[in-house]
Amino acid sequence: MKIATWNVNSAKARLPNITEWLNEAGPDVVLFQEIKCETASFPASAFEELGYHVHAVGQKAYNGVAILSKMPVTDIITRLPGEPEDEQARYVEGTVNGVRIASLYLPNGNPAGNGDSEKYLYKLRWMERLRLRARALLDSSQKVVLGGDYNVIPAAEDVYDPVGWREDALFRQETRLKFQEILALGYTEAFRALHPGRVPAYSFWDYQAGAWPRNNGLRIDHFLLSPQAADRIVACEIDKGPRGKEKASDHTPVILTLDL
Repeated sequence: MKIATWNVNSAKARLPNITEWLNEAGPDVVLFQEIKCETASFPASAFEELGYHVHAVGQKAYNGVAILSKMPVTDIITRLPGEPEDEQARYVEGTVNGVRIASLYLPNGNPAGNGDSEKYLYKLRWMERLRLRARALLDSSQKVVLGGDYNVIPAAEDVYDPVGWREDALFRQETRLKFQEILALGYTEAFRALHPGRVPAYSFWDYQAGAWPRNNGLRIDHFLLSPQAADRIVACEIDKGPRGKEKASDHTPVILTLDL
């Protein structure tokens, strides 16, 4: 099973790029983030024509996530548990071929201030809710794949300028510790499991200041796998190709392959 995660930065604006890549790469399951449209206006028909079942959770102009699958998706939930009043469209989860898969878009959290801004505290609360959900999923003994835009730089080798990013919400110590708490439950971060060490590998390049041609990137798009799924890892790669296209998203796909 080939599972891709991609923050598309507007499904409508990037639709030609997205469908071109889907035709070329042929993933079985695709996790989108930042679809930036309401559920009803998501271009589902374009993906259904490619053979995908489509399950999108959107809101007007911001956020939004989706699961596309060539196999049926069952037992879908459309909100991360823990804050019923949270209306932001950041999470969708379902079962595909015996694998429990989530597409998540973790809050950015900037400006972080001194770690006490409203946006940053929301980010930390969201991460705690994710930790609790991740623990509950582990208790189910399923093969679990939590994929998406985490807005977390896990370590210094995952950012082009660790010193300059030290106080950013994506790299603050509190952020990295919350991420480590999820891993400590028993999850495996797929890319680093297969690509250990300090080799730079990025999944996001800002539109500003020539970040893409200079390779000034961040690795913030991740797959976290339960032990049952981690035992099945074949590959996890970053496909930089789509970032070099005209009218590209500022993120590029990350592709996980499992032997089921």
